[in-house]
Amino acid sequence: MKSFRELRIVFFGTPDFAVASLNALKEAGANIVAVVTAPDKPAGRGRQLQESPVKQYAVSAGIPVMQPEKMKAPEFLVDLRALNADLQIVVAFRMMPEVVWNMPPMGTINVHGSLLPQYRGAAPINRAIMNGETVTGVTTFKLKHEIDTGDILLQRSLPIGPDDNMGTMYEKLMLAGAELLVETVHGLADGTLHERPQDNPKGGLKHAPKIFREDMLINWSHDAVAVHNQVRGLSPYPAAATELAGKNIKVFRTHFGLTETSVTPGTWQTDHQTYLRFAANDGWVYIDDLQMEGKKRMEIKEFLRGFRS
Repeated sequence: MKSFRELRIVFFGTPDFAVASLNALKEAGANIVAVVTAPDKPAGRGRQLQESPVKQYAVSAGIPVMQPEKMKAPEFLVDLRALNADLQIVVAFRMMPEVVWNMPPMGTINVHGSLLPQYRGAAPINRAIMNGETVTGVTTFKLKHEIDTGDILLQRSLPIGPDDNMGTMYEKLMLAGAELLVETVHGLADGTLHERPQDNPKGGLKHAPKIFREDMLINWSHDAVAVHNQVRGLSPYPAAATELAGKNIKVFRTHFGLTETSVTPGTWQTDHQTYLRFAANDGWVYIDDLQMEGKKRMEIKEFLRGFRS
């Protein structure tokens, strides 16, 4: 059996969430023989090719980079096989075919931003907050055919505070996932870690599908708490949205008051100085931080100074 430092590891990832895990492995002395990341893509007004955060890190660290357009491309599979990896690690990467994830003798492990089996899917952090959860976490597990269903290796719980949103929990889970990944690889290397199948929770499964535009639109007929959690779960990106005085606005932060109101949900009121509020099903939701189309993001008092309805 090879030691932690002897294991030949190929790392798959693209965004900054994956960089934290890659950096943690590198700092711990792991033998990263190559990184697989998304091809460079044109971005910005000049449409210049943009390297992924994982590629930028790998190049700076002197790690070989592979950027296949297609995961089943014969030339990529030949090159991947030639690396003789003992283990593959996937963090925030696209779907992988079995011919890739089943290649190394120790398999492929993934870091997921929830306490599996809950919140399987593409948006676990968003969905947990949107559903009003007070606890979430990270899971390392072995890849298999069905998405996010593989045997669990390690898990770590994290609280979701009342002021947390997608942005703050993303940072917390990114760092926790990186630490848990290093612990997982150590456990696999020394033989002390054993995988276990995912259980079926008594209360049923909660899923985490990708966020679509309809998920971003605020439905004011919902309860105020539900609207508030929707805003938190989508802030700062992609952001909850609604309409104000005939224009679209993004909403980044709210608070609410559960006071009886006889007005129709979606009705808005303002004193033009300190507050802008919308009626929900069971109270008022106060907008604290927003951005109107074509304008910059503003705190509510700054926004109201220039707002005319």
